[in-house]
Amino acid sequence: MAAPEPVPRRGREREREDESEDESDILEESPCGRWQKRREQVNQGNMPGIQSTFLAMDTEEGVEVVWNELHFGDRKAFSAHEEKIQTMFEQLALVDHPNIVKLHKYWLDASEARARVIFITEYVSSGSLKQFLKKTKKNHKAMNARAWKRWCTQILSALSFLHACSPPIIHGNLTSDTIFIQHNGLIKIGSVWYRIFSNALPDDLRSPIRAEREELRNLHFFPPEYGEVNDGTAVDIFSFGMCALEMAVLEIQANGDTRVTEEAIAQARHSLSDPNMREFILSCLARDPARRPSAHNLLFHRVLFEVHSLKLLAAHCFIQHQYLMPENVVEEKTKAMDLHAVLAEMPQPHGPPMQWRYSEVSFLELDKFLEDVRNGIYPLMNFAAARPLGLPRVLAPPPEEVQKAKTPTPEPFDSETRKVVQMQCNLERSEDKARWHLTLLLVLEDRLHRQLTYDLLPTDNAQDLAAELVHYGFLHEDDRTKLAAFLETTFLKYRGAQA
Repeated sequence: MAAPEPVPRRGREREREDESEDESDILEESPCGRWQKRREQVNQGNMPGIQSTFLAMDTEEGVEVVWNELHFGDRKAFSAHEEKIQTMFEQLALVDHPNIVKLHKYWLDASEARARVIFITEYVSSGSLKQFLKKTKKNHKAMNARAWKRWCTQILSALSFLHACSPPIIHGNLTSDTIFIQHNGLIKIGSVWYRIFSNALPDDLRSPIRAEREELRNLHFFPPEYGEVNDGTAVDIFSFGMCALEMAVLEIQANGDTRVTEEAIAQARHSLSDPNMREFILSCLARDPARRPSAHNLLFHRVLFEVHSLKLLAAHCFIQHQYLMPENVVEEKTKAMDLHAVLAEMPQPHGPPMQWRYSEVSFLELDKFLEDVRNGIYPLMNFAAARPLGLPRVLAPPPEEVQKAKTPTPEPFDSETRKVVQMQCNLERSEDKARWHLTLLLVLEDRLHRQLTYDLLPTDNAQDLAAELVHYGFLHEDDRTKLAAFLETTFLKYRGAQA
């Protein structure tokens, strides 16, 4: 029999191009037209209950997102509980933290043929923590202690945020499959919606939610008390301890049925050479949940205390007021600086004082640190006092006596999630001198430039203008006060000059 002729190279390339084009085909659009579902399916980790996850495009921001679908077989039961489902997802959309995968939008689809909840989440292209650790181990590399500290700090920051909500949000499915890494080193926790939603669903609608512990390979992430009526936030601390252990040793060996045994966990613990790291992880893995520390307290453990709080506060202050400074302010300041000048001096009782000169400071490291702070790798909330704060009451059921007005889905305007890093404003009088023409330039944290123009009315004020920009989705809520103060200063300066 003659051997089959090989497919020509051009033919193979054409086949690959055709496959790529098929994957980018648009299968469906959101009701508002902003989100476009593609054919390509993505694996964003162990997301219990979700029947399908597709890559999608955010046509407004030009970024890729994940299109998640949760299917329900009983359409009648689904229709009876639509308002409850809407309420839960509206509250979930309020969970906003740099280390938590953001839920951007959701809508319900109850046609004759099917009943679905569709929700759009962030796409983390670098993959899960599990995948990253496997690649690292494959390359025969050990885990960098500094990277381990940064990852632990970010995960704990997210857990501290969730546990500080009133009532606390319990993740309940924290594994190395539900933690993701961005290309810049930022950690994102996914699957936060699962436990909230599954607990709130009536029994007749729980069929699409599969048990999150069905995978044998992830059983070791769950503590002994998991699933009991009174299990609490300590569940997440145990799971975090397992994640921290796996990050430190890169892999906890499993036996043939892919289940990790107690012996393998004990062997991984004993392999840790740093006593502080071992004590830190063991405190999280205590069998008694009452003996496990809180996420907030773990943030101050000596093994994680990498950045001095004063340095972190200064960096956050700098980032918040960066719009007042040129983009390359660090470089410009260092050009005019005498590198031989003394930065700090510490006297000694016997002998000359110890001096630290500017030449001993690495300005490149300072730029990198500021970039890390800007990306959320060192969140300021780690060093806040014990809460509760004014966080979303995600699990609090709405009072029955309050009639909740139904809002259209999708909503008229999507809120802006990116912060402003630079503002510029220009005011000019019109030719007839009857009104002022305002031009506002906003530079967002992803370097998007947004230019807005407006003819001021005599009744306009800075606070109302800033609030209107937030309402229409041009400005992040956190930037409203900052912009109002900036506009007020500009108005006074220009009008004083024209007086």
